[in-house]
Amino acid sequence: MWKKMSRKVLVCILYRIFAIYFKMAINKKNEFAKEDIQLAELLKALSHPARVAILRELAKRDTCICGEIVEVLPLAQSTVSQHLKELINVGLIKGTVDGLKSCYCLNPEKMELLGTVFQDFIIDLKKETNCC
Repeated sequence: MWKKMSRKVLVCILYRIFAIYFKMAINKKNEFAKEDIQLAELLKALSHPARVAILRELAKRDTCICGEIVEVLPLAQSTVSQHLKELINVGLIKGTVDGLKSCYCLNPEKMELLGTVFQDFIIDLKKETNCC
């Protein structure tokens, strides 16, 4: 039986057993509504001013090369690359690599989704507001 299971599955099972035995917290992120998880991931990506500045810079231009982004931000190239990676991971920007040059642009579909999900969230909050 154990030989048929993948290593990843076994590690997951052992982790859960270990967590239950030692009463450790288990990540329950996936137990929340899909929309809440999606909004939290997008907002987490926007939680650093450098990432907001990168999005603003990309919005000013149609496309942008990484070196140009570095020139307008007060950060090292490696730091900018890490922020770009976070934005790519959540899909807010798209990028292509051609040798040493990387070209990035906004992902219009994901930006539209961000606007819609955030607007729906604000509308839901306003419906529930009835306190002091």
